[in-house]
Amino acid sequence: QVQLVESGGGLVQAGGSLRLSCAASGRTFGSYTTGWFRQAPGKEREFVAVITQSGGTSTDYADSVKGRFTISRDNAKNAVYLQMNSLKPEDTALYYCAAGRGGKDWGAPGTYAYWGQGTQVTVSS
Repeated sequence: QVQLVESGGGLVQAGGSLRLSCAASGRTFGSYTTGWFRQAPGKEREFVAVITQSGGTSTDYADSVKGRFTISRDNAKNAVYLQMNSLKPEDTALYYCAAGRGGKDWGAPGTYAYWGQGTQVTVSS
């Protein structure tokens, strides 16, 4: 069982930066692949970034955030981070952290077994 709590969201001007954190419970968190998703009002939840479990860590990003966002993890702290730079108004959304293992399509929400409650990011123009 894994519990996830996101933090770090807020209101920022376009071009600014935010760092989201995802704090996890559970001694086996390091064995989970962790992703960030976002959902804007009236839109479907969309993939943002993913980082695989330790011992073979790799990352992947949605095209819309490549070069601007960076995902990282600190297994000693049971945490995953999303550094967001050069933010745009279209990045405004509720951002969710999710964890899973054994899946193949890490861009699909259904692959993840555990979800946090989300943290709001609002980017003003």
